[in-house]
Amino acid sequence: MVRPAKSAASATSAKPTRVTNDMRRLRFANSEMTQADLADRTGVTRQTIIAIEQGRYSPSLELAFLIAHAFGVPLDAVFQYPAQPAASVTPPVIPPVISPRTPSGEES
Repeated sequence: MVRPAKSAASATSAKPTRVTNDMRRLRFANSEMTQADLADRTGVTRQTIIAIEQGRYSPSLELAFLIAHAFGVPLDAVFQYPAQPAASVTPPVIPPVISPRTPSGEES
């Protein structure tokens, strides 16, 4: 059974997550699945489902996959993360490749 690292009660005092989700829409599209039904299918408490649905708690990657599987959809059909503006994304610095030299100073 998967349990979140933090309880849903402690998630209420945490800052809201930037991860958004379509869990409520998907629950209603799946025969009006209740939060308790989804909790049972994923092995967490109803309070955890409520906190995730309301954006107060980000699920672990494993729990996110379990939720997506419960709905029969890919992970990105349930959870979304806003893209970073292109200007704020810094490309990684890749050091140059230096050719090894032999003791005589010639390249190998």
